Amino acid sequence: MTAPEKISALWFLPTFGDGRYLGSPDSARAGDFTYLKQIALAADALGYEGVLIPTGRACEDSWLLASALAPFTQRLKFLVAVRPGVLSPTQAARMTATLDRLSNGRVLINVVSGGDPQENRGDGLFWAHSERYRAAEEFLNVYKRVLAGEAVTFSGEYIKVEDARVSFPPVQKPRPPLYFGGSSQDAHEAGARTIDKYLSWGEPPQAVAAKFNDIRERAEKAGREVTLGVRLHLIVRETTEAAWAAANRLIEKLDDATIAKAQEVFARMDSVGQQRMSALHGGRRDKLEVYPNLWAGVGLVRGGAGTALVGDPDTVAERIDEYRRIGADTFIFSGYPHLEEAYRVAELLFPKLPLKHAVGAVERVVNTGPFGEILASVRP
Repeated sequence: MTAPEKISALWFLPTFGDGRYLGSPDSARAGDFTYLKQIALAADALGYEGVLIPTGRACEDSWLLASALAPFTQRLKFLVAVRPGVLSPTQAARMTATLDRLSNGRVLINVVSGGDPQENRGDGLFWAHSERYRAAEEFLNVYKRVLAGEAVTFSGEYIKVEDARVSFPPVQKPRPPLYFGGSSQDAHEAGARTIDKYLSWGEPPQAVAAKFNDIRERAEKAGREVTLGVRLHLIVRETTEAAWAAANRLIEKLDDATIAKAQEVFARMDSVGQQRMSALHGGRRDKLEVYPNLWAGVGLVRGGAGTALVGDPDTVAERIDEYRRIGADTFIFSGYPHLEEAYRVAELLFPKLPLKHAVGAVERVVNTGPFGEILASVRP
């Protein structure tokens, strides 16, 4: 395995809301369109390659939001969710092709099989864990072929279509790339045969490396190649001491009852990835640094990605590079609050990273007038 020379950096849109403190209404922000538009515009201007828009009943719809934001952005890509079993593969293909055309080829697809059985049942999805991944594989079989221009007739265990097709093809050929995450053996088997990029949440590098190796081996047996990525929060400051102080402030208003309630919700899920995230901290505050500079405090109350890299720019860049050296070429970052942290990460960390996409450098000069401001608007 050869480590990628360059990496991609994406950001996150908090469509369920945002704030300065986890698990507290103090300084909380609604995830309304005005705020999400600010984050998207900032990410576009700062040089993030794209934004992940989450899915689920606690979130605004990712497809409608991406459609609304596309006209305001220029280069930003939108990683939106396709959920097998909630949508038909043909309808999902039409949605994908239309959004790709409207955005001029700026769509990325996040294949989500769902980790909360209770939420799945609310969406009319009653498949068991292993069934969801078998169904996802059938779904993607049809979805990918239809987007590539085929007329598809298919009869499987879960998916059946006759003469499925789209009239207007996507801009990206043969289709937008497919992202996918899952830590179970069922997820790895289905993903290795169908998707383009496998994503892991931010576990310690040795644990992520084991998943990466398993995916590679399964993909190789299927005659395919899958690229790799990591989903992480970031708390980066000028000094390591300031970064750890910021991490502690993030959970300083978080009480034990809120943690316990969140952990009860996570425990009912059948997601192996969520189980691994929860096991990193065990619902306890006293052992949150689970690997040097890898902090599990976010996962005390947040489902899904629950770890953050904490430190000064050089330290955080080195920790990111550990994941690059085991094969990751894509990173989806986030931080609280997402608007301010998008700037902080871009300004402090981007100069330290081997980014594959251009970041609009700004030449800053000192105003020698009486107030001595830094003029950030002067470009070469």
